[in-house]
Amino acid sequence: MSRLPSAFGSEPAFIPYLAVGDPDIPSSKQYVEALVEGGADCIELGLPFSEPIAEGPTIQKAVVRSLSGGITPDAYFEFVDDLDVDVPLVCMTYYNLIFRYGAESGTAAGEGDYAAPGPRPFVKRAAEVGIDGFVVPDLPAEEADDLREACDEFGLDLVFIVAPTTTDDRLETIREQVSGYVYVQARLGVTGAQADVSDQTAESLARIADWDVPKAVGFGISSGDHAARVVEAGADGIIVGSALVDIVADGVENDRPTAEVADALREKARELKEGALRSAKRSPETDGR
Repeated sequence: MSRLPSAFGSEPAFIPYLAVGDPDIPSSKQYVEALVEGGADCIELGLPFSEPIAEGPTIQKAVVRSLSGGITPDAYFEFVDDLDVDVPLVCMTYYNLIFRYGAESGTAAGEGDYAAPGPRPFVKRAAEVGIDGFVVPDLPAEEADDLREACDEFGLDLVFIVAPTTTDDRLETIREQVSGYVYVQARLGVTGAQADVSDQTAESLARIADWDVPKAVGFGISSGDHAARVVEAGADGIIVGSALVDIVADGVENDRPTAEVADALREKARELKEGALRSAKRSPETDGR
């Protein structure tokens, strides 16, 4: 059964993202562990895909580094299986990798589950290694029945992204399919750290205020102050990717020791988590809610 509900308790959830295997598997494991030590309540672990349409330049470069280092779906699953962290784990990837996994996996040849392309083999393997849910940016909710069915079979959650431009009709479809949390896209465009929080955040949260699933906001959050403002706007959690991947990239570009980069990630995680908590601790009388 998915552990995602445990990430959203009495305080806002901090959900960082890293691309698995960036810049190499041993370093990547240390970086994930550092984020948990810094206060992460859940981790989005990116399974790199060669055409990451939702990602900006920062994460695109991380994907290239990871793929160049040899990350494959099977290597990804081994990475997750070896992790020693006690928080929920979400696989963020693209549907082609999920759909083709069974048909292309040599280790599974001949097994009934793998007779044809489809999401079930991938979801089954993900559940075996400890994945709790999925974010699949290129899978429309209208076409997600097969993945939803597989997630239900193995007790995993399926997270969908709500953008400022998502239509009312699509919102209703997403509402029927989503579980775990809904990923609220704070601004239009692709991922990337920003200098300020978008005014669209509060508007997007207001549109889904009556949903009975936690709302986590991502796209552009890069500081504790940003985290505080997003929680003030009504978010149940914050999702941060590019600001953390920037730290990894700086380590690569300047040949910094893995331990030094891990320290920087741990401190950034603390800043972001403390920002979210700072806003959450304000009383309704003082913050106007």
